[in-house]
Amino acid sequence: MTARGGRARGSGGASGGAWDGAARARALDSADPLASFRDSFHIPENALYFDGNSLGLLSREGESALLRALDEWRRLGVRGWFSGEPPWIEWGERLGARVAPLIGAGADEVVVTGSTTVNLHHLVATLYQPRDERDVVVASALEFPSDLHALRGEIALRGLDPNRCLRLVRSVDGRTIADQDLESAIGEDVAVVVLSHALYKSGQLLDAARITRLAQDRGALVGWDLSHSIGVVPVGLDEWGADFAVWCHYKYLNAGPGAIAGLYLARPHHRSAPALPGWWGQEPRAMFGMRAEHAPAPDARAWQIGTIPVLSAAPLWGSLEVIERAGIGRIREKSLGLTSFLIECVERSGTAPGGGLAIGTPREPERRGGHVALEHPGQAGRIRSALLRRGVVTDFRPPDVIRFTPSPLTTRYRDVWDAIAVLAEVLTGELWREEPEDAGRLG
Repeated sequence: MTARGGRARGSGGASGGAWDGAARARALDSADPLASFRDSFHIPENALYFDGNSLGLLSREGESALLRALDEWRRLGVRGWFSGEPPWIEWGERLGARVAPLIGAGADEVVVTGSTTVNLHHLVATLYQPRDERDVVVASALEFPSDLHALRGEIALRGLDPNRCLRLVRSVDGRTIADQDLESAIGEDVAVVVLSHALYKSGQLLDAARITRLAQDRGALVGWDLSHSIGVVPVGLDEWGADFAVWCHYKYLNAGPGAIAGLYLARPHHRSAPALPGWWGQEPRAMFGMRAEHAPAPDARAWQIGTIPVLSAAPLWGSLEVIERAGIGRIREKSLGLTSFLIECVERSGTAPGGGLAIGTPREPERRGGHVALEHPGQAGRIRSALLRRGVVTDFRPPDVIRFTPSPLTTRYRDVWDAIAVLAEVLTGELWREEPEDAGRLG
């Protein structure tokens, strides 16, 4: 391959015959029903952006919503809480109602609030009620570390030993979690199972419906971290029968750095008392009654703690307009098309396995989220740095993963072709040797 639309090295490929990846990319872009949505986003100049599962790009609609909130603050001051459009005091539930269809939930089960880790703490603190015979929490050893920190903390707060009560399902290959290993980990001593729908390194998509049914049949509650699937994979929390879920909005939902997060609590648990009650989890009448007694709202809103950060929430209001117009079904279809094409380009370029790369993401579409993990033992950080120097924005996850995320609303097929062309040049010419040894330490 050569950069910017050249032909693949060894273009015959494994299947024989010429393969013109650039022509294939042009054809796919011409047939793309979501192509026009790219115009809704601010695309960094002179860059091929493949880091949308770390931070999605700013949409014009998100920018407008933020500017509108700033204008209301300037014009209305404190009156914006009740006279904004919509009133700021209602944003948590109004945004929750708009997010709910993306995760297959009812509006009363979803609220936009807090951060992912705080929300996980709150829900586990409420629902994890260990007994002598059932006190184990099951998670994957491949979870995002912050989830594991929260689970260990919640176990320790109950005076239990996290080393005994947190059961981590190990990976055989270091990339994925096997169904049978999950199944065998969920025994009669398990109180709660907490898993990521899509694993943050490899992008493996777990069979959430099957796992939820299995765990609940064995008496455990089940919670899902949707951070790497919401906005790019259809989710069905009610259909799965999940008990709770948490997620962020700054990846595929493009709500901005440090954006407000969200939580889901199934209706049967609305009768529970929030473990970390705060004044924002009450109905407005009770909230401003200023009573010492907490009067929780009757649904998921009760799991809000503090005041909604309006300027953090505003871009989500606008970005959801784009997601709603595109439709999660079409987004998923294009995502699978992009990741499939990316994997094919890598293989045709001769960089995997010939160039030392391995593809760490499952090939089966039903087992793949929205990104592709490319692995290179020992030099992944320096390769990522060399890519960045040449305008290809990806990220590095220790010890050996470079994540390529072709976000469906901002990425063209030609971008995939061009980015993998640059990757092939970096590997073929060993251009990564020009990068410092610790180039990838900050991801």
